[in-house]
Amino acid sequence: MTISFALRPARPEDCKDIAKLFLISSDGLAEYIWSGLAEPGADLAEVGAQRYARAGVPFSYEKCLLAVSGEEVLGMLHSFPIPSRDEEDVEEDPVLRPYAELEDAGSLYVSAVALYPQYRGNGIGTLLLAAADEEARRQELPRVSLICFEKNEGAMRLYRRFGYREVDRRPLVPHPCLHYDEGDAVLLAKDAQVFGQQETDPMSPRLATL
Repeated sequence: MTISFALRPARPEDCKDIAKLFLISSDGLAEYIWSGLAEPGADLAEVGAQRYARAGVPFSYEKCLLAVSGEEVLGMLHSFPIPSRDEEDVEEDPVLRPYAELEDAGSLYVSAVALYPQYRGNGIGTLLLAAADEEARRQELPRVSLICFEKNEGAMRLYRRFGYREVDRRPLVPHPCLHYDEGDAVLLAKDAQVFGQQETDPMSPRLATL
C-alpha cells in the first residue's frame, strides 16, 4: 500500500502520540523518568502527554516535527539546542547522570526519532533525520548529536550510515525500566548538512509504500 505523508510541526493535540513514540524510542528511559513523576499504576502515556503539553521548555511539543498522513501520526523527530552546562550543575540521579555527562553543548540534540512499527522501513525516518540537519542549519548550529545505547545495534548502524560518529561514551547504570542492562551509552555527532536535494520542501507531501 502506498500512502502520501508530509512533515509538519506538532500541535498540542498531538501530545499523546508524542508520548507513545517516546516510549517506543527511548529504550526505557522515558518510562524511568515518567514513572518518577506519576502515581503508581498511572498511564505513562498520559503522564508523558502532560509533560509535552508544556510550552517554552525543551521537552515540549513545540520542539517536535511529525510525519503524518492526513490526521494520522506516523512518526516524529524531537530536537533542541544543548546549552552549556555549569561545572557545578551535576545530575544527581545516578541512572540519568551518564546521559547528562554526554551532552554536546552547542549542538542540536536529537532526543528522539521514532516511527510506529508498521511504518518503518519506508524512508520516513530518513526524512526525519534530514530534517534535524536542516533545523541545525536554520539555527546556525554546527552539529547534530544524539545518544544511543551501544547494544541497540540496529539504531547504531542506522546513525552511522547517516554520518554520525562516536564522540564519547559512558557505562549505563542498569535499572529494570531500561531495555539494556549492560554496555555503554554512546554520544554520536555529525556536522550539520542536508541530505539529498537542499531545495526540497520538508513540508511537501511524500509517498511511502507500506
